[in-house]
Amino acid sequence: MEDALPSGLLEVCLLVGVPREQLRTQLQDAQRKPRSLLPLDPEVLSVFVPPLISRDDIHSTNTSGSNFNRGKRRSFRKKKERPKLENAKTVNGEQKAPGTEDITVPKDIDLIGLPQLCFPGGLFITSEPREDHIHFLVFTDVCGNRTYGVVAQYYQPMQDGCIASNGQTQWESVRAGKKPGCFVPLAICVISRYPYFNALKDCLSCLLVQLRSVKDLDIDDHIKEFAAKLFLIPSPPPGPLHLVFNMKPLQIIIPSREDPDSPVIDLDLHLPLLCFKPEQEGEDLILINIDDGNISHSKMVEEEPEIPDVPAQAAETFKKRVESLQLHYDLELCHLRATTDLGELQMRRRAWQQKLNTEVQQMTLQLIVNIFREVKDHLNYEHRVFNSEEFLKTRATGDQPFYGKVLETYMFHSFLKARLNRKMDAFARLELSTQSEEDRFNLMFRAPRRLTMEKMASKRFNSQNIINRRMVISMPNLQDIKLPESPTRKSSLRRIETSIAMKKPSKSVSTFKIPEIHFPLMSHCVHSYYTEFFNHLSKAINTLAPDNSALLARYFYLRGLISLMQGKLLNALSDFQNLDKTDLRIFPTELVRKIVETLPPSERFQADRKPELKRLISLVMEQQREVTKIDDHVKHFELPKTHMQLHDFVKRIQESGIVRDTDTIHRLFDALTVGQQKQIDPETFRDFYNYWKETEAEAQEVNLPPAVIEHLDKNECVYKLSCSVKTNYGVGKIALTQKRLFLLTEGGRPGYVHIAAFREIEDVKNTTVAFLLLRIPTLRIETIYKKQVFEANLKTECDLWYLIVKEMWAGKKMADDHKDPQYIQQALTNVLLMDAVVGALQSSKAIYAASKLSYFDRMKNEVPMMIPKTTSETLKHKINPSAGETFPQAIDVLLYTPGHLDISERPDNAHPKLWCALNEGKVVVFDASTWTIQQHCFRMGRCKLTCMVMVEQSQVWIGSQDSIIYIINTHSMSCNKQLNDHRSGITDIVVEKRNGIPSEAYSSSLDGTVIAWNINTLKVNRAFQLPCQNLTSIKLHNDQLWCCTGSCIFVMSTYEFRLQMKIEHHLKDVCSYFLCFQLFPERNEVWASYSGSSDLYIWNTKDFASTPQKIHLQDCSEITCMIQVKNQMWVGSSGTSQGKIKGKIYVISAEKKTVEKELFGHADTVKALCSAEDRYVLSGAGKEEGKIAIWKVE
Repeated sequence: MEDALPSGLLEVCLLVGVPREQLRTQLQDAQRKPRSLLPLDPEVLSVFVPPLISRDDIHSTNTSGSNFNRGKRRSFRKKKERPKLENAKTVNGEQKAPGTEDITVPKDIDLIGLPQLCFPGGLFITSEPREDHIHFLVFTDVCGNRTYGVVAQYYQPMQDGCIASNGQTQWESVRAGKKPGCFVPLAICVISRYPYFNALKDCLSCLLVQLRSVKDLDIDDHIKEFAAKLFLIPSPPPGPLHLVFNMKPLQIIIPSREDPDSPVIDLDLHLPLLCFKPEQEGEDLILINIDDGNISHSKMVEEEPEIPDVPAQAAETFKKRVESLQLHYDLELCHLRATTDLGELQMRRRAWQQKLNTEVQQMTLQLIVNIFREVKDHLNYEHRVFNSEEFLKTRATGDQPFYGKVLETYMFHSFLKARLNRKMDAFARLELSTQSEEDRFNLMFRAPRRLTMEKMASKRFNSQNIINRRMVISMPNLQDIKLPESPTRKSSLRRIETSIAMKKPSKSVSTFKIPEIHFPLMSHCVHSYYTEFFNHLSKAINTLAPDNSALLARYFYLRGLISLMQGKLLNALSDFQNLDKTDLRIFPTELVRKIVETLPPSERFQADRKPELKRLISLVMEQQREVTKIDDHVKHFELPKTHMQLHDFVKRIQESGIVRDTDTIHRLFDALTVGQQKQIDPETFRDFYNYWKETEAEAQEVNLPPAVIEHLDKNECVYKLSCSVKTNYGVGKIALTQKRLFLLTEGGRPGYVHIAAFREIEDVKNTTVAFLLLRIPTLRIETIYKKQVFEANLKTECDLWYLIVKEMWAGKKMADDHKDPQYIQQALTNVLLMDAVVGALQSSKAIYAASKLSYFDRMKNEVPMMIPKTTSETLKHKINPSAGETFPQAIDVLLYTPGHLDISERPDNAHPKLWCALNEGKVVVFDASTWTIQQHCFRMGRCKLTCMVMVEQSQVWIGSQDSIIYIINTHSMSCNKQLNDHRSGITDIVVEKRNGIPSEAYSSSLDGTVIAWNINTLKVNRAFQLPCQNLTSIKLHNDQLWCCTGSCIFVMSTYEFRLQMKIEHHLKDVCSYFLCFQLFPERNEVWASYSGSSDLYIWNTKDFASTPQKIHLQDCSEITCMIQVKNQMWVGSSGTSQGKIKGKIYVISAEKKTVEKELFGHADTVKALCSAEDRYVLSGAGKEEGKIAIWKVE
């Protein structure tokens, strides 16, 4: 428990100096000539380890909480090298017996060498007093755990061989007019678990002022009281709350961490930038070999330590950012009025420093992101593999020594673990927020890496010379209009993003004044201090606005700690339980678990009688039982050494990063095993892998002239170039992009000749032409808009190019017909795999083998898919939230949220969003203005998500089958709150608005429970239990809550949850049940469907007794979902076609009760529907397809 309890401000305090007897002997030997004295060996004179009140007092003030208040200590023993501690005093300041070897100090704090660190320049007696001096220490153990020290050196006068240990000698000397003979340095060292350097420096400065005026009291007593006071000061939880306490004459501020993953920053981060220029910081490094004690300098020629330069482009950006910083406070101060208030001056300086620290942190983090941004391109998440060799190959030649060194470090290994765990830390957040358009596009369409025209142009020219022209973006967006022009990039494609990232809005921070600690060595005063602290926190909680949940969470956390120190364990648990609804991120899981384990039987019985505490205990202990070791290994990619069956081959290809889609890998396996046993030998895999990577590397070297780049779109890439061939358009190389074929003509000035865009192709033939006695293989391409047929004498390449062009043509047609741009990316992958198969096999069967990968061409020939005109006209676009995954995933829930501008957000975060819930609690968020992925994947538990609703602009609530409602902050895109009051899986959530403002939210669970929530406080307003279970969905209208169960639909009043009406199950089939329903309030209608039925039933809400109307849906097996849009009902269904499940959408006129449209949009069941401002309807399919279709509403 002691380890779990957060430490106070102080762990241990030490007084270091020279024993009095040794001083007398030294002065006598030197005949009292201080200038001739040699440096003395400092020793620990006193050790102050909390708790500093007597053991009897501890037991008298603490009962059940005694286990929480004892600091964990160990006994220090060192025989040969132990410091001379004969004069050291014990924990409570009592003199130890001579010869004692044991000193009780906190765990992990070692006293060996500490005296020397307190006097790094040596300990010298001086004839003149010197200024007090403060320096900082950082102790790191072999596991990387750190402890921090702040040391204050000050000088005590010495008269007639007596050191003024209590100040009396100095006082009497002054009164007598005597000048002290010499001055002896002492050091006070404060050691803390946290790097509160400035705060502890201020504390020690206050102590030194007090010690100057000490007359009758012993110095040890003052230091002991000082240490006891700091021990009682808690460390603030992460977030927007700093703690303030009085240490006369200063107000000390204890800053909090920005978030749980961030370090404490209580140091002036700009100081190194004042001492060094950025380019010098790696040149004057001191290198210390801890193992053998050697110290070397980076400029020592004989040592020649290899310290490679930081990657050039990232370093250049960093240096320019440093140049823009305002590092001098005097320049800031010179334009402001003079202040006569010390407190105001201190706060002004602190605010300036905090702003500068934030800029330095952001600037340094951006440097790290720029250096390691592309690591993610070489990761395989499924098998936790990093392809380090390929990553190094893709680095610039001059940067490779740096990466080679870094990749060997443990720190980089930890970084890889965090990336593979998809940890949303500071690196991930900044990397996500500064993604380029190309990065977002690549998240959607996992195409092989090639240089885009934009990058090619930026490599060739400076930003001023980049051709200023319109670059078309092919990606359709929600408004069905073209995107605005992108800004012209500089030579570094990241620099514009870097400058944007620096403009981080400052977060408001509050302070909480800790009550005075008058006599920290007296137990009843400590008890009074905790009581007053508790009362102050309770007052702050009661007066705080309920919507300020972030601050409320910090108060609950602190009050829980204070209750813990008082031994009130149940009070502590209640406060920690409140963190669920205020800020989950600071919930102390380990601490709560240990509280539960140490609860006395009587208190455990009381806890079990309180539903909220019983639930908390159950969750915490269940988590403990279910804890399994997280699979955090990192594997480096290696080529296989044994033969591979299909399963192993799939894994190896996914690990290599070539392709992830399982179906595509199955076709590749068939291609590589043509004419042999169904296994692949290591040599074939190696040849295929090497050919793929060599082709990828060669493509990076393609450098098109500006006259050619002008004809291409900015996001186009050249994926394949033929050999130089003769064509009827001239001699040159045929180039393939994702959009077209063109001829790169040869001669004095290489030029561009358009052959065909893939959508323009009408026919492709593989023929031969006669030349003398030879028949030369020729590729013929006919296009729609040209009478002239393109012919190219491709010779041995002809068969492969024939397959390639046909596959791209078929893929483009599929993409256009289905409004799904992913098809063209899949076709690209297929043709590059064909190319690699032919290059690797080098046999007569190579072309036949490659044809196994002609997926779209075969689909076009075998199953011609004609898209009905109505579907084609209504369908606007398709997107794939499973892009980059190994197989498609079912779409369980869809939610569209409109855009809004908030000053706390980046402008592009104000765009509308599409939220998509996949299996196992995963959520993918799209930018609905461009249909690119905004946030790839974050997880809400491990169970299926059942519903999503935007409760207000800053909150999205997500219900899960694990009975929890997860609350997402739409600004940070993270879950920091959750509601745990349901006892069964959540089925639906609806929001009630009063005058357009959300007032209450209602949630339902499968066991028939309905809860009404206060949206601001997240407290339960009312709860109701239906008389039956299997509650699947709820709707809200006119203060009535409609609840759908399997057997009936209940209508309840929202105020009293009183039953008002009821729709009974009316079918003769007793096995069927209500599956879904929808209100049509404008027409006083309720629409519902039954399981296994293709009929819709419509009741009049004013006359439930009458027979409902029925609408039969053709070719429908079951109605799965429905949504009202304008005067229409859009109905999603499941059906079969040629033995396969298909999803169809029916658009039904509410007035005519007839089907207006039948939309064939999905190759699996339609599982989810949502509306986008009544202008678009979005539908999501099951796991066989896993795509989202966007439909235009007429």
